Amino acid sequence: MNFSDSEIVGSILLENDYVPAADMKSADLILMNTCSIRDNAEQRVRKRLNELHSLKRRNPNLMIGILGCMAERLKDKLLEEEKHIDLIVGPDGYRSLPKLLEQVESGQKAINTLLSIDETYADINPVRLSGNGITAFISIMRGCENFCAYCVVPYTRGKERSRNPQSIINEFSSLYDQGFREVTLLGQNVNSYHWEEDGISVDFPGLMTQVAGVNSQIRVRFATSHPKDLSDELLKVMAGNENICKSIHLPVQSGSSRMLKLMNRGYTREWYLERIEAIRKYLPDCAISTDLIAGFSGESEEDHQETISLMKSVGFDYAYMFKYSERPNTIAAKKFKDDVSEDVKSSRLNEIIAVQQELSLKSNKRDIGKIFQVLAEGLSKRSENQLFGRNSQNKVVVFEKGNYQPGDYVTVKIEGCTAATLKGNVMKQ
Repeated sequence: MNFSDSEIVGSILLENDYVPAADMKSADLILMNTCSIRDNAEQRVRKRLNELHSLKRRNPNLMIGILGCMAERLKDKLLEEEKHIDLIVGPDGYRSLPKLLEQVESGQKAINTLLSIDETYADINPVRLSGNGITAFISIMRGCENFCAYCVVPYTRGKERSRNPQSIINEFSSLYDQGFREVTLLGQNVNSYHWEEDGISVDFPGLMTQVAGVNSQIRVRFATSHPKDLSDELLKVMAGNENICKSIHLPVQSGSSRMLKLMNRGYTREWYLERIEAIRKYLPDCAISTDLIAGFSGESEEDHQETISLMKSVGFDYAYMFKYSERPNTIAAKKFKDDVSEDVKSSRLNEIIAVQQELSLKSNKRDIGKIFQVLAEGLSKRSENQLFGRNSQNKVVVFEKGNYQPGDYVTVKIEGCTAATLKGNVMKQ
C-alpha cells in the first residue's frame, strides 16, 4: 500500500510543479512514506531521519516530511522528537500537500493527520514509480475494521471504504495501454471490497470478474486477503478466468485456535484449514502463502507447535515470518502482557523459518518438469544473458534471455530450483 500511496503523492506533486530530483543531495524536498506495523520499521525510519539531518545542516532550506502510518500514529509528537522535520501528513491527507508545503516555505511546521471516511484518491492517476514498466498496483480500497489485537492499521488507516469500480476499470485499461502486463489490486483487506450506489452493488468477486474481462493479455493479482472473507464465489471466479493468477496470500498468523482468539482474528484453526481445502478444490494448482507471528502474548510451546503442524499440513509455498512486536494503543498492548521473552521469540521464529525453507524447497521441487507461462520482468541479477519473471503462482523463474524482452510471455520448462527460485529452459514455439 505504501508504494501505491507514494505514486499518488508523486502525481499530486507533479500537478503542482514539483519535479523529481536526481538524488537526495540535490533535492529541495524529501518525503518519507512510513509503516508502523512493527517497531523495527519505525526504527529504520528514525535511522534514516538521522542521515537526513546531516543533509539539512548543509542545506537549511531542505524540507523534510514524514508521510503515512508513522505520521498518523505519532502526529505532532514526531515534530517534537525530530526537530528537523517540517511536515507530518497521514494517509488521508495527501491532497493537502501543496498547501502544507506553502506553509513550510513560509517558515512554519505543517501537519494533517485527519482520517477520512470517504477518501480513496479514485480521481488521481498515480505516477508509476515501478522501474520495469511491466507490473503495477491499483489501490481499490483503503482502511481496515478487523481490529486484530496486535495490529495498528485500523488506527492509522481508518475505516474501510471502497473505490467506484468504474474508476478501477478505467485505471486498469489505461495501464494496459501504457504497456503494463500485470496489475495487483491492493487493499488492507482486499476481499472485503464492497461498493454500492443507486441500488447497484459490487463485491470483490464481481470486481475481479470485471477487471479480468478488460483484456486477457494482462494478468491480475490481489493482496491481502483475510481468511474470514475468502469466499467460494471468489475461488470460482479465479478458476474461471485464466488471467487471474493462481496465487493467494492468506495470512494465518498462528496455528493455535487459542492464540487466534486472543489475536481477535475471527476464525479458528479448523476454519482456516477448511478455506485451504476450498482453495485446493477449486484451484488445485494454486500457490498459497501466508504471514506468521512468533511469540504473541501468552503463546505457549504447545501453541507454537500447533503453528508448526499447521504449516506442514498446509504446505505453504512461501511465508512472511516475524517476531511479535507490541504496538502502542492496540488491543494487545492494552489487555495483554508481552510475556514471551525475546530469546524464546527468536528461537520460535528460527524454527518457523527453517520449516518454511523445507516447505518452499519441496514446493519448488514438485515443479521440476512442469511447463509454465512466465511473464518476463527484467534481467537476472546474476547474468545479463538471463531474464527473470514470475509464473501465475508468483514464483520467480530464471531462464535464458534469447530474443525475449521484459513484458513478453515466455513458455518455460522447469529443470531445477532452489528454495526461492525456479530455473528453466525456454520451450520452442
